[in-house]
Amino acid sequence: MNVIGLIVYIFPVLFALTIHEFSHGYIAYLRGDDTAKMAGRLSLNPMRHLDIFGTIIFPLMLILLRSPFVFGWAKPVPINPYNFKDYKKDTALTAAAGPIANFLSAAVFSIIFNILYKILHFPLDNIITCIIFFTIFVNIILGLFNLIPIPPLDGSKVIGGFMSDKMYFTFQKVEKKGMFILLAIILLSNIFGLNIISRIILIPSLFLLHIITGLSSSEIVNILTSIL
Repeated sequence: MNVIGLIVYIFPVLFALTIHEFSHGYIAYLRGDDTAKMAGRLSLNPMRHLDIFGTIIFPLMLILLRSPFVFGWAKPVPINPYNFKDYKKDTALTAAAGPIANFLSAAVFSIIFNILYKILHFPLDNIITCIIFFTIFVNIILGLFNLIPIPPLDGSKVIGGFMSDKMYFTFQKVEKKGMFILLAIILLSNIFGLNIISRIILIPSLFLLHIITGLSSSEIVNILTSIL
C-alpha cells in the first residue's frame, strides 16, 4: 500500500468503525441501557472508539501478509443487557444496529459516488472518488463480516434473539473464545493461502459494489488494487 492508498484507506475505515460502534451504543440507549453514554462512547469522534490492536496492528499484519481481505475492529461499545426490558430481543436489536448502519452508510455514499462519477464526470482515479468508493466498500465488508454467526460477532447475537434461553446462555459461553478462534482462522487461512473468510465475504461484497455503483468487475478490481 502506497502513501496515497494509505490516505484513501484511513478515512473510510475510521468512519465505518465509528458509525458501527456508535449505532450499537445509540440503539442500546434507546432500549434502556445508558452504559455507553456514561462511558462517553455515544460519540462520532473516532478517537473514542480506536483499538490499538484491532484498528491499527491487525490490519497492518494482514496488509503485510498480502491478504485480499483487510479488516479491523474498534473497541466494543460497553453494553449491559440487564438494563434491557427484553434481554434477548433488545440485545439482538442492538447487535443488528451496527451492520445496518454500515449498509445504510454504503447506500448513502453510493448516491454520492454516482453523482460524482456519472453526473459530474469525476475520473475513477480521482482521490475524492476513490475515498467515496472505498467508503462504500469498507462499509459493505464490515457489515457482512459482522453478520457471520460466530461469537462475538454481531451475527451471533442477532440469531441469539431467536434461541431458547438454554441454548442462548450456552452460546454466550463460547463468546470469549470466539474471537481467538476467528482470528486464528483468518491468519492461518491467509498464511496457507486458503482465504476462507475472503471467499465468504469478498465475493458478495464485490457483487453488491457492482449493483450499487454500476461499475464493471474489472473497474472495481482496478480501483481496489490501486488503493490496496
